[in-house]
Amino acid sequence: MTIYIDPPTWPGHGRMWSHLVSDVSFEELHAFAARIGCPPRAFERDHYDVPEAHYADAVRAGAKEVGSKEIVRRITAAGLRRPKGRPAPSRPAATAPSASA
Repeated sequence: MTIYIDPPTWPGHGRMWSHLVSDVSFEELHAFAARIGCPPRAFERDHYDVPEAHYADAVRAGAKEVGSKEIVRRITAAGLRRPKGRPAPSRPAATAPSASA
């Protein structure tokens, strides 16, 4: 398993946030995120947003700490980078929001 997390240095909604990514597959990323309790709504195009309060949980579960530039480099090299304006990858059916939501 190859999951990475950058330091919680991204401000938003009164908190600081990290990015959780995989350089292997979105399936691996979704499975890891579910295991540490990240809700599906935290997935944004190619990463999960993880609040600072849960950073240590992700690291304890096996996420490797790297810098933000390294995160982008790794997911770009793996072909998993999805910048704004490009279609987001689909989530597994088990974690996708229901049509009635």
